[in-house]
Amino acid sequence: MTRIVPTALLLAILLCPCFAMAHSEESAATAAIAVDERLGSKLPPNLVFRDENGLQVRLADLVNGPTIILPVYYSCTNVCYNLQWSLARSLPQIKSRPGVDYRVISISFDENETPQLASKFKRVYLTAMKAPFPENGWRFLTGDAANIRQLTEAAGYSFQRRGQDFIHPVASLIVSADGTIVRYLYGTTFLPKDLALALIEARDGTSGATIRKMVEYCFSFDPERKTYVFNLLRVSATVVILCSGGFLAFLVWGGKRRGIK
Repeated sequence: MTRIVPTALLLAILLCPCFAMAHSEESAATAAIAVDERLGSKLPPNLVFRDENGLQVRLADLVNGPTIILPVYYSCTNVCYNLQWSLARSLPQIKSRPGVDYRVISISFDENETPQLASKFKRVYLTAMKAPFPENGWRFLTGDAANIRQLTEAAGYSFQRRGQDFIHPVASLIVSADGTIVRYLYGTTFLPKDLALALIEARDGTSGATIRKMVEYCFSFDPERKTYVFNLLRVSATVVILCSGGFLAFLVWGGKRRGIK
């Protein structure tokens, strides 16, 4: 017994560095699974995927307006499912018209998934909305490894296969009509306010630019909380200045009128 204990201790001492190294390597690999935001960068327009009907589609042909892109894999029963379910319940609460003012695209980063599986989950999430939603308003794509990698690398979105599953961030992209990334939204919960404001940011045209300036003035995106927050100080200061200016103008104009009389 006295010999066994020292031997066991010696083995533990020798093996501990190996365990520590393995744990360190696993932690480093997990830490690398993240989003490196590429705001202002454009997604490659000529990437080719297959839609839920098995037809080849170019990404540029689908991204022709403000677009919400969800990197997912359809067989995921955890965060990917909750991500798309939450979006399905939030979209009917925003005033923008799907298929006209914006589009949603779910893209599987598992090259083994098929259009048949994509079609199945399209029916699931459109049914979850409990409201009319156009078929072309939310597309479900699959693709080969090369096109998937080009897309995720351009978006700064990294993931790693673990058996049949994946380790991946939970993030969505908002892009403009020319494929420019304008916003990342994180987590499995979508606030209708965040969706509406992000889509306004991605909108093109003169009226869109005017609205966007107003939005940026009244709301600002908090990168730590990952949501839009009302800029109370800025808006309050503007109201005070306008009211003070109006009151001063009233005094001056009223004094002149009384002087004329």
